Amino acid sequence: MKAMRPVVLVLIAVIAAVIGWLATVATNRFSMPTPVLPVSALITMAVIAGLTLIMGVRVLRWRNGNKKKLLDPILAARTLILAQACAYAGTLLLGWHAGIATDLLRIGGLRGGEGILWNALLMGGGGVVMIVVGLVVERFCRIPPEDLEGGTAGPETRRGETKGEGEYAYRGD
Repeated sequence: MKAMRPVVLVLIAVIAAVIGWLATVATNRFSMPTPVLPVSALITMAVIAGLTLIMGVRVLRWRNGNKKKLLDPILAARTLILAQACAYAGTLLLGWHAGIATDLLRIGGLRGGEGILWNALLMGGGGVVMIVVGLVVERFCRIPPEDLEGGTAGPETRRGETKGEGEYAYRGD
C-alpha cells in the first residue's frame, strides 16, 4: 500500500472547496438552507479520530516495544486503511466547509449567517483534526528502517528482495 501524498490531499481539499462554494452559491440563489453539517457531527468525527488514534497506538507499541509477541497483520492493515480513510474524509470535510465559509464571508452579515459561519469553521477544524490524526497514525504503521551496520540492507523477503523504509507494519505480500 502506498503512503498518502500531501499534494493529493491539498488537491482534494481545493476541489471540495470549489464544489462547496458552488453549492452554497446555488442554495443561496434559490433561498435554500446552506449545506453545512450540524455541530453534532463533531461527535462522530471525534469518535472516528479517537478510534483511529487508539488503534494506531496499539501498532506503535508493537513497533517500538517487544516484537516477540506477534502483531495481528489484519489489525495492522485495518489500522492503516482507517488512518488513510480518516485523512481523506477530513480533507473532504475541510474543503467543503472552507468553500461554504468563503461564500459566507463574502456575503458578510447580509443574511444573518454568523451561526452558520461558525458552524462551517468548527466543521473545518474537525476536518483538520481528522487529517492530522490520519497522517500521524499512518506514520505509526511504518516499519522503521533497519540498522545498516550489520552489512545488510534489511530483512529478506520471500523473494529475496530487501525491505525499504516504505514498508508498513503488516506483510502485504
